[in-house]
Amino acid sequence: MSEPTEREITDGLKAAEPIVLAAFPSTEQVAPAPNPDDTWPLPGGTAWVYYGEGNQGIVRPVLMADGFNSGPSSLDDLWAGLEGSAYPLISELRRRGRDVVLIGFDERSASILDNAQAAMAAIHRTLAERLGNTRLMVGGFSMGGLVTRYALARMETERIDHQVGVYFSYDSPHNGAYIPLSLQAFAHYIRKLDSRFSDQMNSPAAQQLLWRHIENWSDKPGVSPLRTEFLDELQKVGGWPRIPRIIAVANGTGTGVGNGIKPGTTAVKGKGLGIVGTDLRTMPTGSDTLAATLRFITPQKNEVRAERLPDIDGAPGGTLESFQILADVLNKVIGLGVDNPIKDHCFVPAVSAVAIRDLDTHEELYADIDSLPPEEAQVDDFLCASQNERHTAVTEELCTWLLDRLPD
Repeated sequence: MSEPTEREITDGLKAAEPIVLAAFPSTEQVAPAPNPDDTWPLPGGTAWVYYGEGNQGIVRPVLMADGFNSGPSSLDDLWAGLEGSAYPLISELRRRGRDVVLIGFDERSASILDNAQAAMAAIHRTLAERLGNTRLMVGGFSMGGLVTRYALARMETERIDHQVGVYFSYDSPHNGAYIPLSLQAFAHYIRKLDSRFSDQMNSPAAQQLLWRHIENWSDKPGVSPLRTEFLDELQKVGGWPRIPRIIAVANGTGTGVGNGIKPGTTAVKGKGLGIVGTDLRTMPTGSDTLAATLRFITPQKNEVRAERLPDIDGAPGGTLESFQILADVLNKVIGLGVDNPIKDHCFVPAVSAVAIRDLDTHEELYADIDSLPPEEAQVDDFLCASQNERHTAVTEELCTWLLDRLPD
């Protein structure tokens, strides 16, 4: 069999589903969500409203913002993620008489600062339509927790009474998220043939979220200027909202025990004629600094190296099946078959989700959170999962803890 041509590979990639790294990749058909009781157009987004059981309007509101992905938020996907997982969160909220306002964005990879406009507008609309004076619960999943964190802090800076009693974040990367350097490099390496993966990695939201980022495959990993700008803007509004109680949950453990993924280990290895020689690894440590060997169509191979970075792939935290997402797409394109011995990696370290440590060293990443003084966290109260699980997995353990802290 002859090696596929560049045109054949390009056509095959563009005919395949895009390589999109997200907690809920839209690779499977999901059932349509029930029709909302109301739909609100927002600047840069949409809100879908579901009244609580027995309510004829908004009485006891809970606002929940969508997370990172590419393209517009999907009500069907949001509903499936929050209601069709291990724990039916929306149904349980409504059963308790809580009205659910789901905040979606026209572009989930747009700047967090821009998408905060949709969150602020949803809060204003909720207050305008609320019957009674029950304080709001506002937060979000993954990036949605940062969008609402900034929105509330900005409203307070502008002396706007948001009337929020509780702010929550669900596995949100307060101190940064992580996508392996090897995957970022591969995304940019194939940009000439199919730019969609690279576009997602270089999107404003991705650069704001990621602890380390590269814009081109040959770059050294560093902090994106967009992340620095976002963190500066967050500090300008005080860093956190001050009025509501701040709570957070993490999909990673608080024990300091990681997920078992070893550093510098091959996760995706090319075997098809067009990609043989490619070797995408977890973050290397020690003397072997090779993060990836890249080969795509042409005979040339290029190496990507990383030095003095910690073993973050195996850290305690919410995991993302990024290596498997890539492998699943490549294995559908003739000539690009791969082996995939490692499926996932730590995406949001537990220390980031509860804002208690940075991510720059092994000691910080693997901190035994349970043994640390709780006041060291930047949040008022938090819960870490009893095991390392999928990022934003909606579980009974985490959700019942949140529900017990709903505002009166």
